[in-house]
Amino acid sequence: METNSLVAIANHSRQKLEYLIRMAEEFEKHPNRNLLRGKVVATLFFEPSTRTRLSFETAACRLGARVIGFADPKVTSGTKGETLKDTIMMVSNYADIIVMRHYLEGAALYASEISPVPILNAGDGANQHPSQTMLDLYSIYKTQGTLDDLQIYLVGDLKYGRTVHSLLTAMRHFNPTFHFISPQELRMPEPWKQYCRDNHVRFIEHEDFDADTIAGADILYMTRVQKERFADIAEYEHVKDRYLLKLDMLSRAKENMKILHPLPRVNEIEYAIDDNPHAYYFQQARNGLFAREALICDALNITLEDVVNDKNIIL
Repeated sequence: METNSLVAIANHSRQKLEYLIRMAEEFEKHPNRNLLRGKVVATLFFEPSTRTRLSFETAACRLGARVIGFADPKVTSGTKGETLKDTIMMVSNYADIIVMRHYLEGAALYASEISPVPILNAGDGANQHPSQTMLDLYSIYKTQGTLDDLQIYLVGDLKYGRTVHSLLTAMRHFNPTFHFISPQELRMPEPWKQYCRDNHVRFIEHEDFDADTIAGADILYMTRVQKERFADIAEYEHVKDRYLLKLDMLSRAKENMKILHPLPRVNEIEYAIDDNPHAYYFQQARNGLFAREALICDALNITLEDVVNDKNIIL
């Protein structure tokens, strides 16, 4: 059905991304509003989540909406054999918008094709994570003052990491140079590298991970090795500790370099880095609130002009 669903960030133009960033800026100034009074937001999480679910639910609450949904599919009729189609159609009777995370790639697209209300993709398998990308863009913009011509280093699990895949599609508008740093087993998949070639996005691949390798980074984007994506646990054990960011590796970093991470962190960033001025991952998570307020409003046809002219701000 034709709705304002967000399945993949690749569907957005540069102008639309900049528009959403401006909206997120407005929500950071005043996050508490009644723009969604009377609306119901459903959060359907078929996979575990902390930041994404809670930030979406907080965004809805701060905008005046009510929230329904589940964080554990075991408590739903899916355990009785209900199909995803029937779950979506049923929930759409109760909610104005559905935020969904699912373990199957393509689940969000399928849901958007059948749902009479907008679907916001909160992650579908190892495929896409567009709302994370929106907060990543906002974080990069806030820390660098621009999205253009940046050196972005992606580190760790580039094979299964849906956050880095989504980031590639969004940044193609801004002339980046990507550096892919990973073990051979977790390299950026060939279809994503071909996507970069097709869209004239420069990239360089590395296996070394040291102070010299990352010295040119504007953004150092760390990822965890995702145990849940491995069919062979022995393969996971072999690669899980290969790329650990240590404090002494920041000795040659650019002054304004920022470390991002979609979280949760396992062991890929040394805790000693948390208080370092390069660390930005906790602020990045906070930015998720403002970015997701913007995404919810945009999907429900609330415009930037509506937000700017809103006189019912709750202080």
